[in-house]
Amino acid sequence: MGVKELNCICASAYVQSLVPCSLSPGYQSEEELKSLLMKVKEESEKVGLKLNIQKTKIMASGPITSWQIDGETVETVADFIFLDSKITADGDCSHEIKRRLLLGRKVMTNLDSILKSRDITLPTKVRLVRAMVFPMVMYGCESWTIKKAEYRRIDAFELWCWRRRLRVPWTARRSNQSILKEISLGCPLVGLMLKLKLQYFGHLM
Repeated sequence: MGVKELNCICASAYVQSLVPCSLSPGYQSEEELKSLLMKVKEESEKVGLKLNIQKTKIMASGPITSWQIDGETVETVADFIFLDSKITADGDCSHEIKRRLLLGRKVMTNLDSILKSRDITLPTKVRLVRAMVFPMVMYGCESWTIKKAEYRRIDAFELWCWRRRLRVPWTARRSNQSILKEISLGCPLVGLMLKLKLQYFGHLM
């Protein structure tokens, strides 16, 4: 089924699979969406799959009534993780951006032993960060609406990566420009994101 939603998403877990049911132009009412979910349930049971109501979640951008299936209430949530991206009912991307930056920090920290090695050259370490850390942060950025505050967070994260790599603390009297000059960075992280967004836009057009 499609992933694009107009008003509502219903995510159901079948064994280890996640099945999204979207309110598309063909299903413009809550009743029709519920009917679709019941059809999925019935068809799944024919092949031995069971709908786990406790793992079924509903997220809506507007008011929605409480659903009950087989006497169990389906939980309504404000956000959930789908395809490793956090989707929120209000469509705000800031939560996902913060989450991605935290995941990037975790990857950067896990690479400490490699990045601190004196046997690896600086250019190689820079390429390592760009190949392993940046993709973790940029995942799904094509669909983000990035505000000024998020741009500042992304820039701060990138400088944190390079300062950590060069072992230059924030308290050191070194400008950000001198850090970037030593790294000999080409396109910054924000620029890489913009490039992906433009490529995605071109694909859609």
